[in-house]
Amino acid sequence: MTGRKLATWLRVGFSYVFLIAASICALYPAVWVLFGSLRPGKSLYSKSFIPESFTLDHYKELFTSSSFLFGQWYMNTLKIALLSMVFGTILVLLTGYALSRFRFKGRKNILSLLLILSLFPGFLSIIALFILLKQLNLLDTQPALILVYACGAPLLGTFIAKGFFDTIPRSLDDAARIDGANNITIFTRVMLPLSRPMLTYVALTQFVGPWVDYIFASFVLRSRDKWTVAVGLYDQVSSNQNQNFTIFAAASVLIAIPIGLLFMYLQRFLVEGLTSGASKG
Repeated sequence: MTGRKLATWLRVGFSYVFLIAASICALYPAVWVLFGSLRPGKSLYSKSFIPESFTLDHYKELFTSSSFLFGQWYMNTLKIALLSMVFGTILVLLTGYALSRFRFKGRKNILSLLLILSLFPGFLSIIALFILLKQLNLLDTQPALILVYACGAPLLGTFIAKGFFDTIPRSLDDAARIDGANNITIFTRVMLPLSRPMLTYVALTQFVGPWVDYIFASFVLRSRDKWTVAVGLYDQVSSNQNQNFTIFAAASVLIAIPIGLLFMYLQRFLVEGLTSGASKG
């Protein structure tokens, strides 16, 4: 075996070892939480990684216990996350398309403003949002969360959408205009079908953000029946002094299910978009 082949084998072998080690490090916490949700008792500590016996009592207790309203919190969060994803994605796409395809006065200033605002953490605006929502009588309401999440989406997603739209040849726009298409038709019939990878990414991020957010949700929502799962689970853990870990693990597994299902559904659009060209012929 020559030195070059030996170096190649060593490089490939090291790559596989690194990938296996990285996969174990990434999967171990998730599998440990899953096994914790199926382990009898309430203790964080366990003698073995795999439980000696399995139980679904913790999942049942989430929906039957009178100490917390997990089912209602879950549906509240799902509704807020889905609506925020739909409206936020629409705003991101429209803003990115306008900044990519149109040239108007103040365009560069808008881009600079969006860039500057995106550099600041979102919680710095909590006081201003609290005053604004109070004036609009939206405090302690779920539409307030949807409004803020959706309207704040362009701050983070506009540059991603604009950058992707910039890669689509303008010759497609010109060809569509020759056929009599207007801007709305070009956006819906030409740009969106070619933007599946970016659309998938934006939709996922707009769903995950509201789904796991705690800071703003705890700041706006005061009524217990309107809480999201993040606020409710924090209250459950803090009030029980971390003694209900197995129930918390079961809730964590249920929280991960919508994100996993959404990713599995949308990943095919991501793969199809990455393997197809933007311009043919």
